[in-house]
Amino acid sequence: MTWYETKGRDSDVFVSSRIRLARNLNDYPFEGRLDDASRREIINKVRSAFEGDGEYRFVDFSALPENERIAAAEEHKVSPEFARGTAARAAIESSDGAVSVMILEEDHVRIQSILPGKSLKEAYDRAASVDGKLDSKLNIAYDDKLGYLTHCPTNLGTGMRASVMMFLPGTVAAGGIRTLANQLSKIGLTVRGMSGEGSAADGCLFQISNQVTLGVTEEETISKLSDVTGKIAEQERAFRKKLAEKDGERLNDRVMRAYGTLMYATMIDTKELFSLYADVRLGVCLGLIEGIGTEKLDTILIRSMPAMLMRDHGGNMTPAERDHARAENVRRLLSGASRED
Repeated sequence: MTWYETKGRDSDVFVSSRIRLARNLNDYPFEGRLDDASRREIINKVRSAFEGDGEYRFVDFSALPENERIAAAEEHKVSPEFARGTAARAAIESSDGAVSVMILEEDHVRIQSILPGKSLKEAYDRAASVDGKLDSKLNIAYDDKLGYLTHCPTNLGTGMRASVMMFLPGTVAAGGIRTLANQLSKIGLTVRGMSGEGSAADGCLFQISNQVTLGVTEEETISKLSDVTGKIAEQERAFRKKLAEKDGERLNDRVMRAYGTLMYATMIDTKELFSLYADVRLGVCLGLIEGIGTEKLDTILIRSMPAMLMRDHGGNMTPAERDHARAENVRRLLSGASRED
């Protein structure tokens, strides 16, 4: 089962936890200056490090159809930049989908581990295990003073980006996101939308991650991010409680209208889905809707993204066709949840 199909710890607020490690090979220029022959050499070297390990599979990403590449980004298995690339690139994926190694993203290697809920330490342990495997078999670029050498100077040091995706409808309703972002920037953390830098904060989903990688250890970064997001979660739950106490009937009506739309609509576009998802997920977390887990709603959201729909339906679709397919997909998954419970 993928990360979004599994119920994680504190899933009322924490949707997922992710670790990314940037690594480069000595004796090769950074990604933007590689020729085709060097790209193939790097791919083969990284691939060879996993030979004989049945837990991982190799994917020639540049040979995949566009819908499959974009769908992998919508599932958060790879970055959007990696999915959009056209030059030779590849990925190594674990059998459970929790770990992916992007070969020739911005850096030669990007190790990613993503797990459901509040699980930064566990995600780091998975990523560190793969990092150790590569370090034992490849000549990784490292400097005693600067740490891991990376394409972007802002990643020097640990080369690690740790992030937590949080569901913050209470904070949004209280108008607290801008204040939160300003506070976090002062302590070396940043707030972004669901898909990272430059993305919109649809569905009340926000990624909170570290900005500092030089002069700190991985453990210090994880501890700081865990502590801060824990406090954000406490505040979010307090905002939700106030929201329910202030106008519970109106909130309940909004939640049930959203649930009814998901159950019976025949067309749903992506923007509307995010809005409905946020209302229904809040209703589930507040106990207004029973018989549905947060992981079911997260699955509905991910599996109803445009490229995911086209991949699952075997080809390109018009926007109207996607809206019909999305509504059908949502109804099927929600009905399945009701029957299971």
